[in-house]
Amino acid sequence: MNDLLVPYYEHPSARPAEWDAIIAAAPRLHGVVLNPASGPGETPDPAFAEVAGRLRRADVRVLGYTDTDYGRRPRADVVRDLVRHRDWYDADGVFLDQVASGREEFPYYERLATAARDAGHGTVVLNHGTPPHPSYAGIADVLVTFEGTWKTYTGTRSQQWRGGGTGVRLCHLVHGVPAGVDLAGAARERGATVYCGVPGTGDHPWGTLPHALEPTL
Repeated sequence: MNDLLVPYYEHPSARPAEWDAIIAAAPRLHGVVLNPASGPGETPDPAFAEVAGRLRRADVRVLGYTDTDYGRRPRADVVRDLVRHRDWYDADGVFLDQVASGREEFPYYERLATAARDAGHGTVVLNHGTPPHPSYAGIADVLVTFEGTWKTYTGTRSQQWRGGGTGVRLCHLVHGVPAGVDLAGAARERGATVYCGVPGTGDHPWGTLPHALEPTL
């Protein structure tokens, strides 16, 4: 099952074993978020280009990370990042972060989704971190409807998705996940068919891998 969407925000030269473990898990991966510098950066990074090539050769989606600042970031800046991810890292999809969830911001994201597809990105992932207005299901392939801690994930009543009947897949990104937890089962119970759970906590949880992908030293 290729249901793991992995955001791993560490440089390949600093964590080569971890990147090797990600690539070795290719059959399980829905995609990997590539984030060289809170986006593509100002110049191409050869180490990320090399890792992106390995992912593509393993038939893994490469999703270029781009921040949207909840609809406040100028559209031209976001589109520039989308094009850089495509040109520099051969990304075949985008992971738009800090995505607004209200109906009033929808036109901004509708235009970005169109720009992403016009630029050749076949997969659009929107990270709302919470269930958005149902209109977003019409412009994305994956909606991240939860991002937060394991304690929050299990300790509060899950918010139900109101946009049933579309082909969009829902994703949950959970950090602070204890070893031995079946996050796949917990995600399915909450309506998500794509997920990632990592043990990391604090300000940089996505510098850790799911327990099952951790390299054996």
